[in-house]
Amino acid sequence: MQTPVYICEEALLEKNLKLLDYVQQESGAKIILALKGFAMHSTFDIVAKYLKGCTASGLWEARLAREEFCKWDANAEVHTYSPAFKEEDIEKIAGISDHIVFNSPGQFERFYKRVKSINPAIHLSLRVNPEVSSSPVDLYNPCGLYSRLGTTRENFDPSLVEKLDGLNFHALCEQDADALEAVLAGFEEKFGDFIPKMKYINFGGGHHITRSGYDVEKLIKLVKDFKKRYNDIEVYLEPGEAVGWETGYLEATVLDIVHNGMDIAILDTSAEAHMPDTLAMPYKARVRGAGEPGEKPYTYRLGGNTCLAGDIMGDYSFDAPLQIGDRLIFEDQIHYTFVKNTTFNGIKLPSLAIKRKDGRVEIVKEFHYEDYRDRLS
Repeated sequence: MQTPVYICEEALLEKNLKLLDYVQQESGAKIILALKGFAMHSTFDIVAKYLKGCTASGLWEARLAREEFCKWDANAEVHTYSPAFKEEDIEKIAGISDHIVFNSPGQFERFYKRVKSINPAIHLSLRVNPEVSSSPVDLYNPCGLYSRLGTTRENFDPSLVEKLDGLNFHALCEQDADALEAVLAGFEEKFGDFIPKMKYINFGGGHHITRSGYDVEKLIKLVKDFKKRYNDIEVYLEPGEAVGWETGYLEATVLDIVHNGMDIAILDTSAEAHMPDTLAMPYKARVRGAGEPGEKPYTYRLGGNTCLAGDIMGDYSFDAPLQIGDRLIFEDQIHYTFVKNTTFNGIKLPSLAIKRKDGRVEIVKEFHYEDYRDRLS
């Protein structure tokens, strides 16, 4: 098998999905997949057994949900949100979505009648900004200063309430139920007078439900208590990362080893192009069998095969010297990786594969020169 390649492990994916389904069963919430974090549609036959649909960030994700997810479950829901919908897209989105989430009262008023004329049964909601967040990184803080995401109470138009089916908030990023508790309190403080008039409330994403140590029972209690306070109102959760969390890895090959003050291994993958969140979040990816610098006898800096000086995965130590041709495995590289990767420098995109429960590794997608060429002009 050639590298680089992302390998999603079927058994681990199903383990996450079963936990998410447990939350659904115990709390009464509906959980839908946020495609922005995990969009490996070759696994949707599995995902659709457990989750209630998808949340999309625009026309193309909505099409993917309708065409690739709903074929496995005809009753699956498609929710579509965008910071701003385009004139040329809105009618197509209305035709394939069950829910549309508007970001501002202005967008709602602009498109409300048109959307309803195309799809009278569609549910419409507004994203609100509870102005409460403990997001660990400003880049991923939807409630940060001057945020464009969601409508604050000050800018909320109460006259819309009679037309709205729901309210959405999204204020978390890889966080526990304690963070949700704080956000929920802020949301109820600012928008609580409107909640009884709604059919549903969407708690957004960022819930790190499948991470070891996450307080699943507290999440269930928060949802159940909220539903009880508001006459069993429908609640949605829309995690993306929690679906793909620790379900697979990126496998790469050592192409060369150079020395400049320390040993540097150059790989056939790239932090910049293939693991963008390691630079944006930022965090250091775990490498299977490796330790921290100096922890084991042989320390190397791992670098990508692009011209970007900062295309560095980090410094790691190994039990034995690395050799050209060695395979390295970067753990937990299934979420927010291939949905965001690029062909910067013309570097080859990693293939996509599924490791089946019987141990077989099945390549489901390979990328070629034409994929790079056809993105350009």
